[in-house]
Amino acid sequence: MMRRRFLVLTGSGLIVPLAPMHPARATPVQVAALIAELVGDATLRDERVKLDLPVMVENGNSVGMTVSVDAALGDVRSIDVFAEGNPLPHVLRVRFGPRAGAPRIATRIRLATSQTVTAVAKLADGSCWRDRVDLLVTLAACID
Repeated sequence: MMRRRFLVLTGSGLIVPLAPMHPARATPVQVAALIAELVGDATLRDERVKLDLPVMVENGNSVGMTVSVDAALGDVRSIDVFAEGNPLPHVLRVRFGPRAGAPRIATRIRLATSQTVTAVAKLADGSCWRDRVDLLVTLAACID
């Protein structure tokens, strides 16, 4: 049955993949370009942002993450999170208004593989801050 279907599909000009396709993953260069686009001309500095993720993740389907920024209330405009090994690396964007509370978010994300996760915060004065975590994922997600 499978051979007959293959012959019919190839005879009609359609190409049938013989091997399973693997999902595309972002590269560190692509993530760096996304971050550069986000921050523009601002210098990206390492401080003031705290990305809290476990260093070893047993299951990438649901990974707890907290991002906080050491800034006054109303000073943070946005927090973006990038996972360089995911098919879609820009995994989170949170925008804060001038009346927002504490610049802290807690959520769960999916991680496709062991990788570096980066959090970037943009402040009202135009400055940009980041934190990074290199983590090991033993059971991958984002592959279906």
